[in-house]
Amino acid sequence: MSSPRPSLEEAYTKLSRLLSDESMSAQQRSIVGSLLSTVDHLAQAGSDLLDLKIADTALQEMSDAFDMFRPYRHVKKLTMFGSARTKAHDPIYELAVRLAKRLADHDWMVITGAGPGIMEAGIEGAGADRSFGVNILLPFEQGANALIALDPKLVEMRYFFTRKLMMVKESDAYAVLPGGFGTLDEVFELLTLLQTGKAQPAPLVLVDTPASGYWEAWNTFLSDHAVASGYISAEDEALYRIVQSTDDAMEEITRFYANYDSLRMVGANMIVRCHVTPTPEQVEQLNDEFGDILLAGRIETTGPTSAEQATQDRLELPRLTMQFDRMHYGRLRTMIDRLNSFVL
Repeated sequence: MSSPRPSLEEAYTKLSRLLSDESMSAQQRSIVGSLLSTVDHLAQAGSDLLDLKIADTALQEMSDAFDMFRPYRHVKKLTMFGSARTKAHDPIYELAVRLAKRLADHDWMVITGAGPGIMEAGIEGAGADRSFGVNILLPFEQGANALIALDPKLVEMRYFFTRKLMMVKESDAYAVLPGGFGTLDEVFELLTLLQTGKAQPAPLVLVDTPASGYWEAWNTFLSDHAVASGYISAEDEALYRIVQSTDDAMEEITRFYANYDSLRMVGANMIVRCHVTPTPEQVEQLNDEFGDILLAGRIETTGPTSAEQATQDRLELPRLTMQFDRMHYGRLRTMIDRLNSFVL
């Protein structure tokens, strides 16, 4: 639920306390200072009332979502997208329930849009204790479904862009089931973010039943028109996988994290954190297969960088470093698959 807006006097008090808060790190102070500078610019730039309302509402919605997710940052999460119109007797609904239950059984949590259809199926399968709801407020649709409506792990938003931001930022994997305009918008935005590196690499499974053919037809269109015409590269098809069972979905999701953990850009270098250090022979194999996505140099093992040490960022994990060209994210996804294959 949204936090109450403070009065003007309360806002001044909080601002004064914020400026004297010595518990923040130097980096936090710098970013808070930048936020305050942005607010000052909005106030001084002749912004009209609507501009100010949009900025205020968006920031408040993000703040509410950060508060909700913060205690669960250590838990793997999958965001499930799909049609709000899917009925409970539909085989696709039943597939979504089974997948969410399997995820919960493997200690994952599930994020949905909190509405009916596939969103309700995800919460039904995972259970309320392992579910989050990020609901969009629409005048023509009902609010959050009964399974999540009164749960503290529900946040409600007016804007689609803040809702999508939170559902992507907090997720370690994505499952998309058949749906309409909203679902297709979500899958194409996900692919755009993954293709351009604006989202962290993550498994994206397009889940369907064998009888449906929904994603196969979608994939045929992409191959016959978008790839064939050069609008997207064939290598970007590695960014997603079409599956027709919970077993295949779970294999794709869990396999992605078999060795790979996370990545971080430090200057011109991409640091890839993993669970098991590749052998020298395996590092050589990575260079042979993926040297074409480097700007210069080679893929090498490394220790934590000074930037990672300053923020205590996954220091216990082994690392690879490389000068990734920041263009071929489909190939990067294939490299992550190869890294995982070393331990499977």
